[in-house]
Amino acid sequence: MTEQSRPPAGSRAAASPLSRSRVVRAAIALADAEGLEAVSMRRLAAELCVVPMALYKHVASKGDLVTAMIDAIVSDYPTPAEGSEWTAAIRARVLGARAALLEHPWLRTAIEGATERTPAVLGHMNALVGDLVAGGCSYDLAHHAMHALGHRIWGFSPEAFASSGAAATSPAPDPQLLAQIARAFPHIAGVAAEQQRRHPAGCDERFEFEFTLDLLLESFARLRDSGWQSS
Repeated sequence: MTEQSRPPAGSRAAASPLSRSRVVRAAIALADAEGLEAVSMRRLAAELCVVPMALYKHVASKGDLVTAMIDAIVSDYPTPAEGSEWTAAIRARVLGARAALLEHPWLRTAIEGATERTPAVLGHMNALVGDLVAGGCSYDLAHHAMHALGHRIWGFSPEAFASSGAAATSPAPDPQLLAQIARAFPHIAGVAAEQQRRHPAGCDERFEFEFTLDLLLESFARLRDSGWQSS
């Protein structure tokens, strides 16, 4: 094929019909590769080899696009095996959401910024409440259980004063400074020393997430068995 007869770059992509699903899939792929901040209508149009205005036939705005990206992933969350015990079903749904979050690191930012509860989002929440009720929890307890689970239903848990990760590349702190901190805050120092002894590589995020999830599920079961009601 000569230079003159070669089709222009991207013409093969442009030949396939544009649809909302295709636009959303392309946006997810772009966000996976470069982060959510890389997803703009102009950049996405370039990826799809169309003019930016063509996208607006399928998504109303950048906000609508991000909402559709969230929905596409939430709709693909795995479902528990039929007949699963209720705590196992909730655990499977939550850990499935966490697996999706690890696969799509931008998803947390998108969920935290979301303002709309779409049918896909409500469907996931409804399924979790259904698991609680199937396990014998009242709607009263289910309501408070969902509050307790919080962002964990989407696979993440905001931590107070979370580390930015910069500490791993920082120089070792002055031993005298550490000694001063230990004297001023002995319990924090005790926790840090025990963590260093048991887990020198740092916190295991998966363990911490599952530890809290299991603690919550055990508490829900205990409250259910005691006939707990909110005051």
